[in-house]
Amino acid sequence: MITRIFRVSVPKSLHHEFEKNFLSVSVPYVKAQPGFISVVVGKPTSWEPEEYVMISVWDSEADVAAFAGKNWNRAVIPQGMEKYVSKCWVHHYENFD
Repeated sequence: MITRIFRVSVPKSLHHEFEKNFLSVSVPYVKAQPGFISVVVGKPTSWEPEEYVMISVWDSEADVAAFAGKNWNRAVIPQGMEKYVSKCWVHHYENFD
């Protein structure tokens, strides 16, 4: 299994609109992908006031590549969501069995 951590920095002025769309567009998009197992989403704290996170777990590296493409170390931003992103990062980890 692979854990994919997507972190995104969103300007504070867009938080309300982003949160609504993150939960109604981005999360369902990821959940609908073959090989998807689970997801956890997080919102900003005082330590990271502009950063959101989506942590998804996948059956295999091949499933992540099918979802994210050949260069699956890059973010997948659903159409219309790119306007919220000031910076983003993607990290992958192979899960311990």
